[in-house]
Amino acid sequence: MKKVGITGQSGFIGTHLANTIRLLPDEFKLIPFEKEWFKNEKALASFVAECDCIVHLAAVNRHGDPQVIYDTNVELVESLIDALETSGTAPQIIFSSSSQEEKDNLYGKSKRDGRRKLAAWAEKHSAIFNGLIIPNVFGPFGDPYYNSVVATFSHQLTHGKTPQIHQDSMMNLIYVGELVEEMLDRIRSPERSEAEYSQVNHTSECKVSELLAHLRRFKANYAEKGVIPELKDTFELNLFNTFRSYLDHKEHFPVKYTLHSDSRGSFVETIRLNSGGQVSFSTTVPGITRGNHFHTRKIERFAVIKGEARIDMRRIGTNEVLSFRVSGEKPGYVDMPIWYTHNITNTGENELYTIFWINEFYDPEDSDTYPIEV
Repeated sequence: MKKVGITGQSGFIGTHLANTIRLLPDEFKLIPFEKEWFKNEKALASFVAECDCIVHLAAVNRHGDPQVIYDTNVELVESLIDALETSGTAPQIIFSSSSQEEKDNLYGKSKRDGRRKLAAWAEKHSAIFNGLIIPNVFGPFGDPYYNSVVATFSHQLTHGKTPQIHQDSMMNLIYVGELVEEMLDRIRSPERSEAEYSQVNHTSECKVSELLAHLRRFKANYAEKGVIPELKDTFELNLFNTFRSYLDHKEHFPVKYTLHSDSRGSFVETIRLNSGGQVSFSTTVPGITRGNHFHTRKIERFAVIKGEARIDMRRIGTNEVLSFRVSGEKPGYVDMPIWYTHNITNTGENELYTIFWINEFYDPEDSDTYPIEV
């Protein structure tokens, strides 16, 4: 079992890396980290001494004063090196750098200089060092106006704002889950490289205008009409899951259906979709809860058509539980965001009827279903 420490564990990439590591307890043990330890020499030295591998993600991306960005990022690297020297250990180091290294700005220079300092330490101590040049990273829960243009556009479109394109350039992109797998592969099979750095290959590319067109399509079809859009490839699936993570779930759900009733009974259209998948139907007796699991890639809809229910969801790594009351008297649906554990409870006195839709067939060998209580 590899013991892995992550600086910047609470950041965008760090959160996804830490959450994924927690899903693999037979392979990895996550060593806790607190950012305050950079100012506590003893705590930082104790942290690095526990690790077989340290993924150094802690950095400042934006600040009003570019010199503060440079100074802070280099100081973080120097503090880490001092702790390594104090502990007398030489774990594998994975350093996240950026394509900004090639540009004439202090952020890029801070990443380049920090990488070189860690590489020099690794060479001195015969440690394995991986300096990764990473393209633009996107994914759920990134901070708008900070982590990526995908986060910014998604936030703006879901919060009544109008995105602006300042330069319609071509972007090289990688989904955060794909980057996490790249890092885990390097931890699983550490190799010493003679190269100064390694370029992480992008997995998709598009112009800024094309990206915005995708996101506007998601807003028009999904956010406004409830239609699951056509998702032609993995990039579009990842982009859609990213987009819907920026919805205000408390305000958006449950979405009420249009109920058509006459002397024969009633009719409700439960889902319109331009993607495939699997539809299931369940009955649940009073007081019983189904679910208590989460998905990292699947799109899932719960539609209550008869009975009374409460749907609860909680984002992994947080404590806030979102609760939604749904009823067959006024049918509606709630869609499950990825990385949110969720369940449904029959809160009525009669049997609960629920339709479940998910965007892929169930595969017991790759279920993308992780049990955890809401």
